[in-house]
Amino acid sequence: MKLRRRRFQHLAAGLIALPIAGSRAGAQAWPSRPVRWIVGYAPGGGNDIVARLVGQWLSDRLGQTFVIENKPGAATNIAAEFVVNAAPDGYTVLLVGQPNAINATLYETLPFDFIRDIAPVAGIMTVPNVVVVNPSFPAKTIAELIAYAKANPGKINMASAGNGSAAHLAGELFKSMTGVNMVHVPYRGQAPAIADLLSGQVQVLFATSPASMEFIKTGKLKALAVTTAVRAEALPDLPTVADSVPGYEASAWYGIGAPQKTPAEIIDRLNKETNAGLADAKLKIRLADLGGTLIPGSPADFGRLIAEETEKWGKVIRAANIKL
Repeated sequence: MKLRRRRFQHLAAGLIALPIAGSRAGAQAWPSRPVRWIVGYAPGGGNDIVARLVGQWLSDRLGQTFVIENKPGAATNIAAEFVVNAAPDGYTVLLVGQPNAINATLYETLPFDFIRDIAPVAGIMTVPNVVVVNPSFPAKTIAELIAYAKANPGKINMASAGNGSAAHLAGELFKSMTGVNMVHVPYRGQAPAIADLLSGQVQVLFATSPASMEFIKTGKLKALAVTTAVRAEALPDLPTVADSVPGYEASAWYGIGAPQKTPAEIIDRLNKETNAGLADAKLKIRLADLGGTLIPGSPADFGRLIAEETEKWGKVIRAANIKL
């Protein structure tokens, strides 16, 4: 009888331990299949370019493909909601950016709380927006843009990547600080906005540097200024908007998020491999060519950035009474 009881106790202990051992094994084995990386914009924009560069590094590093899935719409909320509702198993991640911080205030009701429902994984880079115009546009500086806009109120079309997008808010901040009247024309992503800027359908865009850099270098677009507080390393000869509009600042940024409750082991692994990519000489050059400043760090570091940006843009939206 004692032998049977002792055997039962051993079997019970083994069964209790199985889920724990299985969970650890699963976390250690991650990734054992392709990872879906959800991007909230159309292909070809700055967000998409950054995700594909870093995604290729992670694919090579981890031996499983990071599949970029573009889910544009609602200023990245469609993509965010998709990831919020995904299984927290490390096989669905989100390209997190400034729009996610903006949307927390811009949208009165959302089916999720971004800070609560998305776990920060890793920061990637910050980039300046660049005020770009069609080469045929008469203004060559920010001062000339302001003067032309004031002389032609309502006649300049200002494109953006969508209502409430980072480009939209950067443009609205510019309008409020200068008193100019430009007509906002929203698109479903930066790529189609740039396409119409190139054809002359619209005249101005506060574009991210990854999406606009190549067009600036080839002369297809004319850059007037960067939106960061200081000049960008990738465009050292370009002045800042703040040189003409003191106090103006707006930067885009990128990182990785995952569904809340994703195992800490997976988040830490993905953070570690992302930071390794940001330290890789070849990837650093590719990202620097896009005008980016790398922001390696811990998941907590990236979480602080999200919280700070949410508070900053919330104040701007409320002060300017910006509504969709």
